[in-house]
Amino acid sequence: MVSRPGYVIVRVLVVAALLGVAAPLGPGARADGESPLFTLKDRRINESSGLAVSPTHKDVYYTHNDSSAGPVFFAVGADGRTRATFTLRGAAARDWEGMAASRDPETGQGVLWFADIGDNFDGAWPDISVYKVTEPTVLRDAVLPAVRYRFRYEDGGHNAEGVMVHPRTGRLHIVSKEFSGSVYAAPKRLRTDRTNVLRKVGSAPIMATDAAYAPDGSSFVIRTYFSATVYRAPGDQIARISMPQLEQAESIAYTLDGKALLTGSEGRNSPVYRVPLPESVLRETAPPPAPTPTGGTGRRGGAGQGGGTPLAADAREDDADAGVPGSAVVLWLAAAAGATGLITFIARRTR
Repeated sequence: MVSRPGYVIVRVLVVAALLGVAAPLGPGARADGESPLFTLKDRRINESSGLAVSPTHKDVYYTHNDSSAGPVFFAVGADGRTRATFTLRGAAARDWEGMAASRDPETGQGVLWFADIGDNFDGAWPDISVYKVTEPTVLRDAVLPAVRYRFRYEDGGHNAEGVMVHPRTGRLHIVSKEFSGSVYAAPKRLRTDRTNVLRKVGSAPIMATDAAYAPDGSSFVIRTYFSATVYRAPGDQIARISMPQLEQAESIAYTLDGKALLTGSEGRNSPVYRVPLPESVLRETAPPPAPTPTGGTGRRGGAGQGGGTPLAADAREDDADAGVPGSAVVLWLAAAAGATGLITFIARRTR
């Protein structure tokens, strides 16, 4: 029978063909002549699954491994070399799949979030966890205290790999990794003494592997194995962005100026690419001009004003208006069924 690695490769190729997209190339493969911003040189980083830009340290990036690696993350310089390794005290790493960085609005300190949200059995775990850590002010190896928040989905268990935090509201969001994925919002105020409920606020692209908010909150991006999609709000798509072809595209983040995306892959010596956002996207997400005073009652601002629209969990959106069309879901399911059938055929022929 086809080995597990071979099975995965066949599955990716078949689904890619059915969805009309290009399949990933090998490690460090270039797209349109691009070269990586840097390459992760630490051999301990062999399954880079999350990526974030430091809010306070210049040219410092954070990453962590996937499951079975312990609650550890790395601070990496612009040359790809590890500058410090940090361990979270009192934390577990069942299946870390993503991370995010934000600033505390009161103190200005950097805050790092680590999402233990992977669930390959779509409901095997009674709850999932996200750890909040104050960003270290000094980049040297250390053990850091972490605050654990437990979550459950309002509609049952899901596998997820995307986590993002709105820079203005501080609200945390989880993006599920499914053929018909969803964006879930956490409560406005997180509790440590009970399980927090994640509520669906929109739909996500097929098999999302990561997500991130723009630094000004005007938009957010969701990464898949093949591309990235920028949204103004759930269901309000701005553009789909071509991504460099990677061995296994796992992570995405915005640069601090919000003008480009960073994306990475699993594997040793994995590259991190910088992908400039098209001018059309930058125009769409630029702050609106200040209104001219008229002396009368001004019009009420729309959803795109004031630096973007937070995903509101306490004012639920209509899924029919905010999600992927039902026809697309049916198409995805049909593609999955066709891929499964072809894989089974190949497996039987190769016994």
